[in-house]
Amino acid sequence: MSSTAEVRSVAVGRQLIRVAIRHGPNEAGGAPRFPLLLINGIGASLELLEPFVAELDPAVEVIRFDPPGVGGSSLPLRPYWISGLCRLIARMLTELGHDRVDVLGISWGGGVAQHFAMFQQARCRRLVLVATATGMLMAPARPSVLRHMVTPRRYLDRGYLHQVAGDLYGGLARIDTAEIVAAMHDGNRVGPSRGYLYQLAAAAGWTSVPFLPLLRQPTLILAGDDDPIIPLANARLMHRLIRDSRLHVYPGGHLGLVTEAAALAPVVDGFLAAP
Repeated sequence: MSSTAEVRSVAVGRQLIRVAIRHGPNEAGGAPRFPLLLINGIGASLELLEPFVAELDPAVEVIRFDPPGVGGSSLPLRPYWISGLCRLIARMLTELGHDRVDVLGISWGGGVAQHFAMFQQARCRRLVLVATATGMLMAPARPSVLRHMVTPRRYLDRGYLHQVAGDLYGGLARIDTAEIVAAMHDGNRVGPSRGYLYQLAAAAGWTSVPFLPLLRQPTLILAGDDDPIIPLANARLMHRLIRDSRLHVYPGGHLGLVTEAAALAPVVDGFLAAP
């Protein structure tokens, strides 16, 4: 964890949410920058996106958090839906003193980001969707890939992750498995297995297809050309459905935001800073 990030727990009702905030005071005379909220993929704690945060413009305040039951956030009393999580996120932002933010979601977090942008419209200025899809109605991964996603074993067993990383994540993971293993295990906090299952259940039966044409936020879609988990066809579908969207295809896999952070952070920065 970068020393520039403030890490603390925020009470939102009875739920404790672990957050990391990299404060980014706007430069005097410069255009004000909105805070950027990052919503991570399934099972991943907020530490995983540190390489990407480190490459972002330091003037931007960056907010990361662990979903309920993941990393350092407390396990919720019962399973939740994506809609309930979005309401929780809105209340968390209120606790942090933010009315409106830019939102970036990756993988599972991209689904949450889509729902947040639609049903918490006043809280979301711009939207960035990375390596994600439309939920139940999507171009699925191969069964050989999906079977590795039903448990959090890859977060718990370094040897297992080393065996499956290339086929699961694609991109750099096919060449340098050790870098992926280090990114997902060194400093990454793993919550209880029930928290992972709650994340799986939250998206059961959910799809964004009906409401994507209604989104009003300018949207940047980032997709790798070698992503076994989220085939590229899904990004093209979202690009067609979201009227004010831009598609950027990068050479890489599912974790490009981590492994290609130096190349992708300027793309995100440019989109968020544009008039």
